[in-house]
Amino acid sequence: MQEVNPKETTRAYAFDMWMKAPMPMVTLIKTLDVSRLRRISRRRGLKFNMTMCWCIGKAATQIKEFHMLPVGDKLMQYDTIAVNTIVANRDGEVSSCDIPYSDNLDKFNADYLRLTRQVAENCENHDITDSMVIGTSALAQYNIDGAVGMYSGIFNNPFMIWGRYRRNWFKTYLTVSFQFHHTQMDGAHAARFLDYLQKEINNF
Repeated sequence: MQEVNPKETTRAYAFDMWMKAPMPMVTLIKTLDVSRLRRISRRRGLKFNMTMCWCIGKAATQIKEFHMLPVGDKLMQYDTIAVNTIVANRDGEVSSCDIPYSDNLDKFNADYLRLTRQVAENCENHDITDSMVIGTSALAQYNIDGAVGMYSGIFNNPFMIWGRYRRNWFKTYLTVSFQFHHTQMDGAHAARFLDYLQKEINNF
């Protein structure tokens, strides 16, 4: 992780326009076909949420804007990406868990299981501070049509939310919302990311 001069990046104009905006976050909502992901997850005994997180990380690594993030009043560049998930802990509350992204699904799965179990047991967040973290929240027990995250003014990380997937004949669909800071990327980058996410799900 290192600070970069915004004027020497492709985000120079966006940095000037959106860093001090009272509400710099943008949200896109898209319905994904997750039929293949659900089928293979069940066949291989993998957690559906883990496979979603892995596909999110894989799609994000293909968009260079994901490697930059406004932090405070600076623009930071990261070499690595992590995916965050919310974990129900043993106290009946929720904790936050960052999982380092790896192209190797088996490694990512092992890290996911180990770290989420650790967080659930000790009720302490697992934070990775030297990676660009994509937040996720799966409300898998509930049917929702979309969600818009809040802007805290502290965390500018991209964030995804989804609810229960829906089955329709032989297809399974999942509606996701993707929130991002306009300094980090434009709508076209975010839409391309969601297209890449669908492609990674199809190729899983």
